[in-house]
Amino acid sequence: MNRVLSAARLHVVHPLVILGVPWVVVGISFAVNLALWGSVGIGVDDPGATTWGVTALYAAVAFIFGQAVTQLLPFAMGVSLSRRVFFLGTALVAVVQAVGYGLAVATLTRIERATDGWGVALSYWAPGALSVDRFWLQVLVSGTPMLAFMAVGVGVGIVQKRWGLNGIWGLIIGLTAVLGGLIVLISWQRGWDDVGSWLGAQSIATLAVGLPIAVAAILGALAFGGIRRVVP
Repeated sequence: MNRVLSAARLHVVHPLVILGVPWVVVGISFAVNLALWGSVGIGVDDPGATTWGVTALYAAVAFIFGQAVTQLLPFAMGVSLSRRVFFLGTALVAVVQAVGYGLAVATLTRIERATDGWGVALSYWAPGALSVDRFWLQVLVSGTPMLAFMAVGVGVGIVQKRWGLNGIWGLIIGLTAVLGGLIVLISWQRGWDDVGSWLGAQSIATLAVGLPIAVAAILGALAFGGIRRVVP
């Protein structure tokens, strides 16, 4: 356990990177949206208008975790930490950060509601159906998807570390082929209405909590298998 904690501490050696950069990115995104809503009056003209600018936070965190694999893993192995220990330490950091991000976003969501969308009817931190009444459910709805994004970042980092740029291009091409084929299949079967009906029948807890946990678990298992073959 001590070695896992040591691996986890590697991620916070430079807290301004792992914590500061994502908040700088989402802060800029929030400022742009706030200025847009305030100057154009989008929230007044269209009360149901939302922005998904908060995804900038999730994308930035995914990038940071991918970077952690490519930059910290070789150092960890250099100080005699095994790949397994590094992976477990990274997972520990991911869980703690997901809870922290969930609390932060849920708190900002409460402030957003109390101020009528920062005075300009802006729905930023929990857009659309992602805004729920109970605070702790909001923590889960806002924080759990972060685990899936972190898992994506770790997975991409492992692909890059093991196969380099060719691996990244292979991943992009493969995902494009799979998603494109799925879109064609659903369109061919005229199944988009069924897909929409199924999504509409699911609870927000299922879509924003259960599904991200499943994605994070699957990607985590694949990443654990892949990291065992990564060389420094």
